[in-house]
Amino acid sequence: MQGISDTIARLAALRAQHDAHTADPGTPDQLQTLTNFGSNPGTLKARCYLPKDLPTGAPLVVILHGCTQNAAAYDHHSGWSQLADEAGFALLYPEQQRANNPNLCFNWFLPNDTSRDSGEALSIREMVEAMVVTHGLDGKRIFVTGLSAGGAMAAAMLGTYPEVFAGGAIIAGLPSGSATTIPAAFDRMRGQGGPSEQDLERALRGASDHRGPWPRISIWHGTADHTVAPSNAEAIADQWRRVHELDVAPTYSKSAGRHAKRVWCDVAGEAVIEINMITGMGHGTPLGDGLGSPGPYMLDVGISSTQEIARFWGISATGKSVFTRSQQEVPASQRPLSRSGVPHKEKAKTKSPEPTGIHLFQHLPASGAPGVKKIIEDALRAAGLMR
Repeated sequence: MQGISDTIARLAALRAQHDAHTADPGTPDQLQTLTNFGSNPGTLKARCYLPKDLPTGAPLVVILHGCTQNAAAYDHHSGWSQLADEAGFALLYPEQQRANNPNLCFNWFLPNDTSRDSGEALSIREMVEAMVVTHGLDGKRIFVTGLSAGGAMAAAMLGTYPEVFAGGAIIAGLPSGSATTIPAAFDRMRGQGGPSEQDLERALRGASDHRGPWPRISIWHGTADHTVAPSNAEAIADQWRRVHELDVAPTYSKSAGRHAKRVWCDVAGEAVIEINMITGMGHGTPLGDGLGSPGPYMLDVGISSTQEIARFWGISATGKSVFTRSQQEVPASQRPLSRSGVPHKEKAKTKSPEPTGIHLFQHLPASGAPGVKKIIEDALRAAGLMR
């Protein structure tokens, strides 16, 4: 019962945080609504943004918001539509509904919503197809990114439909297939337990019959994230490094201010995986360089992940990179890092993560112990998080 008591205690502590970070209804909304895009088994909404005079064959970026967020708010704060105007690509925002999840989280931990041709995953795939066909977009330049639960769902989409996406970016997220039960999801968010590298590779390869080539992956995390443990960034890299058949050691590392980057390149010298760790940053999307604006879980740290991700994918050359050309690429052997990508001293200061994913307990299986389920449901209702 110790784990249950711990969960109930966290519910009370998280009530204030939940109230403070509800989706902002006053956020400017410049997105269009996409309708009639398919069977939509996941019952998601679809929003999109198309810059004026968008040329035929433009890229498409799929963006998955985090818990308590909506599409319009994430677009406004992240700066994706601003960059889309400058660089010339289309945006698709799948949007969660409260009927599916009271906290507006994508259900990244439910097998029925993360399996190929099923649930939310299929709904998103149908939206992508509708955007490409309707607007004449480039089917070979489709990318997906997301924050937190949206980042975990982006990882699921990359695993479930790897042939669809040329690249992905996972911000404060978790590896594909890392949790398929509610207790496991909580443990993974805390950085506890977790599948081995071999099991993560098997989960990724088993999610589809695809055998390559694989998408390019950009990973972002704050070293002070107490919601999703930074160790998940390393697990994501391990998972994708194995399917890309890359060495354990990165090809090179760079650092600039708070930003530390490790990069793995393929045999042609192209960067295919990168981990970006932001020192001292909590749970959220890194912002900066005049792109986007701060908001709940949208953190101004002087680094625009939006800009850097688009540059990594090769769909934007606008703006100035965090890393100047004069900075040398330092081989990993000369820059020893801890598994979190930061010095061990700071890692020791990092507190145990306190997950905000309390929505997970909305889906306790009926077969669970009835006494346990009632205790948790009563606590959720007391916290105002379950009807």
